[in-house]
Amino acid sequence: MRKYPRGNNVSLFTNPPIYIFPHFLIFTLSRDEPCLIYSFSYLRKAKTNTMLPKYKRILLKLSGESLMGDKSFGMDSSVIAQYALDIKSITDLGVQVAIVIGGGNIYRGMNEAETGIERAHGDYMGMLATVINGMALQAGLERVGVYTRLQSAIKMEQIAEPYIRRRAIRHVEKGRVVIFGAGTGNPYFTTDTAGSLRAIEINADVILKGTRVDGIYTADPEKDPTATKFENITFQECLSKNLRVMDMTAFTLCMENNLPIIVFDMNKEGNLRRVVTGEKVGTLVKG
Repeated sequence: MRKYPRGNNVSLFTNPPIYIFPHFLIFTLSRDEPCLIYSFSYLRKAKTNTMLPKYKRILLKLSGESLMGDKSFGMDSSVIAQYALDIKSITDLGVQVAIVIGGGNIYRGMNEAETGIERAHGDYMGMLATVINGMALQAGLERVGVYTRLQSAIKMEQIAEPYIRRRAIRHVEKGRVVIFGAGTGNPYFTTDTAGSLRAIEINADVILKGTRVDGIYTADPEKDPTATKFENITFQECLSKNLRVMDMTAFTLCMENNLPIIVFDMNKEGNLRRVVTGEKVGTLVKG
């Protein structure tokens, strides 16, 4: 074996061997010919510049209205493209992603007295709208090279897998983005509740609620210019101040299972990655 001056041979532990010098490493293709040299300063710099995610597994909750962009109905392809790229940017970091989308851009439950459609029937119509949105986002993600699975709480075998908890967990473990459609599969429950329920079921670290505003405020910032933003707030403070973060069923599920919620502006490009890497974006609800 060739000996290198002042090098510490660690070939007992590696094959091919690595030679360690005071200021650099030599990686070898064989025991005789060195091929790659890295300085320790370079390795330290590379490690420092790598953005590590704060959360390993997240559930992203998106509203159907957010897909409309500037339109009054339906979906905007540019918004879907932006969301797809933002989601890809965090899957590239190794973050496991599941998504729940609302259906308000296509159909929202209306007053039964006005429409003549009973509440349960209308809720099922809304569930179908969430599947349409899920298919649109799935197409956008696959266009940028993200492997995706759409699971539906209502059986639609030709277009989506049935929701099976263990299968969903296995998908995210393999790096696939899982989109949960059709809410909980039951009327009288919102997609916020579906998001909280699925996040708990798959053992997500946090719910990221993407909205049109950049956090939780003391009042509606679009109506009250004096409204101030919370950086951090507890579940009990939200209740005492009557802040509508989610519907009460969804919010209670998160509170009882100690599942943090981050409310942030999803429409600002790059925000999703900033949240996942621990930057102070939006409002954190916990404790």
